[in-house]
Amino acid sequence: MTTQIFPHEITKQKPPQIGLVVLQTDETIEVDFRRLFYGGAELLVTRIPSGDEVTPETLAAMEAHMADAASLLPPNTPFAALGYACTSGSAQIGPKRVAEILRQTVSADAYTDPVTALVAACETLGIQRLGLLSPYMAAVSDRIRSVLSNRGIETPVFGTFNVTNEARVVRITPASIIQAAEMLAAKGGIDALFLSCTNLRTLDVIQTLEQRLEIPVLSSNQVLAWHMAKGAGTRLAPGPWGQLSENR
Repeated sequence: MTTQIFPHEITKQKPPQIGLVVLQTDETIEVDFRRLFYGGAELLVTRIPSGDEVTPETLAAMEAHMADAASLLPPNTPFAALGYACTSGSAQIGPKRVAEILRQTVSADAYTDPVTALVAACETLGIQRLGLLSPYMAAVSDRIRSVLSNRGIETPVFGTFNVTNEARVVRITPASIIQAAEMLAAKGGIDALFLSCTNLRTLDVIQTLEQRLEIPVLSSNQVLAWHMAKGAGTRLAPGPWGQLSENR
């Protein structure tokens, strides 16, 4: 028996490839990203160890695992953009430190995280006063508010579901998110509302809230996807992703 060897071609052009470092406990962002980038980019994901309980200490602990997690992405992939998918973790570790670790570990054209993406989104939309809805205890969200304040974005209106267990966060209902967001916005004095946390299922409530509140509504997964799309030179798939998605 002889073995027949076939000629083959190598694909030279592909959709942009984006990489994502996702928390071990996150059940939401991969699903959201495959909708947001449908047809516009190829998504490759790795996971980072993360605690079931969300505290400043468990968030800070991810810094020690970030390089190892990122190194498990395919080493020969020409990433157009690479993101670390944790809002509170980015604030706790520091966006600059997150970018430094990712840059030292994986080659990509652009690096980002939800906090960096949120600041960029606020600059694009001219937002200076932001309402913040978080699932976590105030001690976790205080760090986000501090980082935003240092970038000239105030959060005069803040509310929380006061949850510490990550498995509970993903199961907060859309109705609960809408109700809380409307109560926060009713306090007034804000340019936009931010729904924090990549594991909170917010993507399908953005359009409804924008129509009811008549202000831009941002979410962790929405701003991160938007910023990665910009960095990768692509666009998000058409969908009810809010006012931000209309800005390139």
